[in-house]
Amino acid sequence: METIYLNKWNLAAYQVLASTNVMSLGCFDGLHRGHVKVIQSALQEARERRVTLSVMSFYPHPKTVIGGKTCFHYLMPQSEKEKRLRELGVDIFYLVEFDKDFAGLSPQAFVQEYLIKLGVIHAVAGYDFSYGSRGAGNMKTLKQDSDDRIDVTTVGKVEYNGEKISSTRIRQQLLEGNVEVLSNLIGHPYEIKCVCTGSIFTPYSNYTLPAPGRYEVTLKNKRNSIRTEVDVNEYCVMLTSKKQIPSWLEGSITIVWIRQMRAESDQTGELFYEFTTKESSA
Repeated sequence: METIYLNKWNLAAYQVLASTNVMSLGCFDGLHRGHVKVIQSALQEARERRVTLSVMSFYPHPKTVIGGKTCFHYLMPQSEKEKRLRELGVDIFYLVEFDKDFAGLSPQAFVQEYLIKLGVIHAVAGYDFSYGSRGAGNMKTLKQDSDDRIDVTTVGKVEYNGEKISSTRIRQQLLEGNVEVLSNLIGHPYEIKCVCTGSIFTPYSNYTLPAPGRYEVTLKNKRNSIRTEVDVNEYCVMLTSKKQIPSWLEGSITIVWIRQMRAESDQTGELFYEFTTKESSA
């Protein structure tokens, strides 16, 4: 898979190099089950037409530019997104620099410059995807904005427990500590990569830690794994004091989040932890 970091300065050069393709559009933070359905739908269209499959995503997240959010809880760094997109069969990954100039493009200008001139003949996105200044363009207007040069597939809502699966919902569950629900939303347990120093794990950038508390997790590297308990604060993850530190637990480590534990007290007032079994209704 080729990754192309696209901005207003190099756009014209990549327009010249572009070949015919089916493009999947979205931010794709976390690559949850809804995102995967969009990309798989685009892959099917690309195979039927025997053309390249491309994905277009945007960074930084539009909410940080349009909404002015200075702190945004990303679910995965770009390197992990690229790895997962490659596994899904994507040929070209366009990562567009989202700035105020890009946000101010008219819907027609976006379609002309970032789709038609990049060789897109079929666009696939979720039903709530929008584009152009103030999100004025959507999946219902895309065909018209392209003067019928681009076919459109709109992927409907993907739900769990009657509610839409979204990156926002996943962030909410993480920030509430409900990691046991995430497999149903993402399609697998939430994972983060960390640097381990002693018993302290410092996450790489663009991951979101779950709410402070104690969790059952799997720690793994390329050769080993261990199921254990960790404590989370605002900035890092620590092995619980009663756990011994394996000799291999240094360097780059992946934490697989399994479930949160809740604090209880016995008759002596001593705190102990039990696994939570509740499932969030969100």
